[in-house]
Amino acid sequence: MADLKRQIIAQLNLKDLKPEDIGDDQPLFVEGLGLDSIDALELIVLLQQEYKIKLASAEEGQSVFRSVRTMAQYIMEHQPKTV
Repeated sequence: MADLKRQIIAQLNLKDLKPEDIGDDQPLFVEGLGLDSIDALELIVLLQQEYKIKLASAEEGQSVFRSVRTMAQYIMEHQPKTV
């Protein structure tokens, strides 16, 4: 999950944070990291560019982007298999 945290930090330009500053189950929005809707769009771009994953709906995004752990689980379940 440290790699995913580094990708999130880079994608969102969170220069003041280190991967160890972000808890695996820490909420990403509101009371957690305090991300907003623009950040959510950036996370969608991250999933598409790095993992070739597209979200089906905004409702799906709410559950996927709950925490780093939920993002990692979603990536593992939905990442295209390489041969």
